[in-house]
Amino acid sequence: MKNKIKEIRKKLGITQERLAQECSVARQTINCIENDKYDPTLELAFKISKTLNVKVDELFIYE
Repeated sequence: MKNKIKEIRKKLGITQERLAQECSVARQTINCIENDKYDPTLELAFKISKTLNVKVDELFIYE
């Protein structure tokens, strides 16, 4: 599953560290998700979308 987290996060000027803190995960987790090495849990996907103020289906692209 591809995602647009990095693109949206950078547009908003949010660091990986800040996004990780807001979502209660490690920065490395955000990095792995952004680089398509790890798919987040449904709960984490919703936390990320809420923090970035976008809908979940705007963040993730199912291929």
